[in-house]
Amino acid sequence: MDRSEIINRFTYHPPFGTQADRYEEIRDLGKKFALRLYELCPTSDELKKAIDHIDDAIKEANASIARHEEPDQ
Repeated sequence: MDRSEIINRFTYHPPFGTQADRYEEIRDLGKKFALRLYELCPTSDELKKAIDHIDDAIKEANASIARHEEPDQ
């Protein structure tokens, strides 16, 4: 990791273009998956962990869009 990566991680990246729509789609897919697991699985620590992992995956996916796309100039 270098200095520029740290700066990029902790800088606000306002959405542009189709990003906001893609963020919403990713969140919606994660919510559908988490709700389906909730319906299929018994309440347990493992279910909570599975849903936490979905939440983390959504955050990481959206961060990949925010941090690694440049607006068209």
